[in-house]
Amino acid sequence: MATASTAPAPKTKPGKARIKNDYKVKDISLAEFGRKEINVAEHEMPGLMALRKEFKGQYPLKGARIAGCLHMTIQTAVLIETLIDLGAEVRWSSCNIFSTQDHAASAIAARGIPVFAWKGMGLEDFDWCIEQTLRWPDGSQLNMILDDGGDLTNMCHDKYPGLLKGIHGLSEETTTGVHRLAHRVRNGTLKVPAFNVNDSCTKSKFDNLYGCRESFVDAVKRATDVMLAGKVVVVCGYGDVGKGCVQSVKGLGARVIVTEIDPINALQAAMEGYQVDVMENACKYGDIFVTTTGNIDVITRQHMDQMKTQAIVCNIGHFDSEVEVGSLYQDKKLTRIEIKPQVDQFVWPNGKVLTVLAEGRLVNLGCATGHPSFVMSASFTNQVIAQIELWSNRSTGKYKVGLYVLPKHLDEKVARLHLGQLGVKLTKLSSKQAEYLGVPVEGPYKAENYRY
Repeated sequence: MATASTAPAPKTKPGKARIKNDYKVKDISLAEFGRKEINVAEHEMPGLMALRKEFKGQYPLKGARIAGCLHMTIQTAVLIETLIDLGAEVRWSSCNIFSTQDHAASAIAARGIPVFAWKGMGLEDFDWCIEQTLRWPDGSQLNMILDDGGDLTNMCHDKYPGLLKGIHGLSEETTTGVHRLAHRVRNGTLKVPAFNVNDSCTKSKFDNLYGCRESFVDAVKRATDVMLAGKVVVVCGYGDVGKGCVQSVKGLGARVIVTEIDPINALQAAMEGYQVDVMENACKYGDIFVTTTGNIDVITRQHMDQMKTQAIVCNIGHFDSEVEVGSLYQDKKLTRIEIKPQVDQFVWPNGKVLTVLAEGRLVNLGCATGHPSFVMSASFTNQVIAQIELWSNRSTGKYKVGLYVLPKHLDEKVARLHLGQLGVKLTKLSSKQAEYLGVPVEGPYKAENYRY
């Protein structure tokens, strides 16, 4: 593990002197490779680059000490450097033991930005890395949270509640983390204002749908080289993530089975032409299985016992609890064969073989490199805006303890920032059309005098 940096500290903002060895990554020599890929990604992340230009020299996050817990990828590196350009101090860990891209982490560490992440860390390492982001070397603590899945939020609430008084707010990236926050709201255990970034339209309808549409198949093919045409692919859940997975495998000629608990989603799947069945049946004839729900025990050991030989099982939900993988890894009657990192085969006593990807964790980040930069630009632009909104209103009382969604006009702003990159020309209402609809020419969600 590399624990020291020789790169100069960033010059993008005023701030405190940085500690030279304030990070832990796998191999700092990968920093140059990571920096090259970050430079490529910046072109594909127009939302974040537009925010840097909009707030150049203004430092709207000056004084914010943001602890981040989100997949340490190349795209996340662009997010981190955007937060710093806007004046924040940042400490970072990854929200998944397999999702870190080591060259991305090294590039950030080489800039003098504290990051604690490497691909393949253990569960104890995972908690240790998060803990390194809670305090700064001078003894000051985090005052903002940027989370993905809720592990950092839960650690502050459950293990270090004394930190909560100094935290002005948090923004949460993903469906699972939002479910955790909603649970805290219902139980009265949430102690800071929180923004639900996931349910911004430009996140859930883009990252979850179009991101998974590309990264799911990318991961399965990198891991197994399997041909999807003609295979039976069972997609568990037909929400935004499930819809993206279904579209990708259908486009490659797979026969798709959907499982669902929601009658509306099930009806949508049926009217798109997909067979909707229960796992108790689908487990017997599927070739490839993917869970997309964020729930637990979606695929159980009983289901896996009935799967045919050479079936492939994976998950693209946040945690490894959707597939009951522990029952495989802990069963001494099964023979485990590691084909390569994050690709395991289990052999039953009768000779049946089952392939498990990424140990049941996020397959697109465990076996590939996650979503493309462009769609992550939309998600992360929402994150930055949420952080600015919380930080700039920390003393106004605008946000009490609770769970909030960014207003619609900011959702539209995020979309607008990405249109030019695709050559999109947006039609504008005429005065007559606006009057007919009873809305401003700029649209119904225009906010007067809004700083963004």
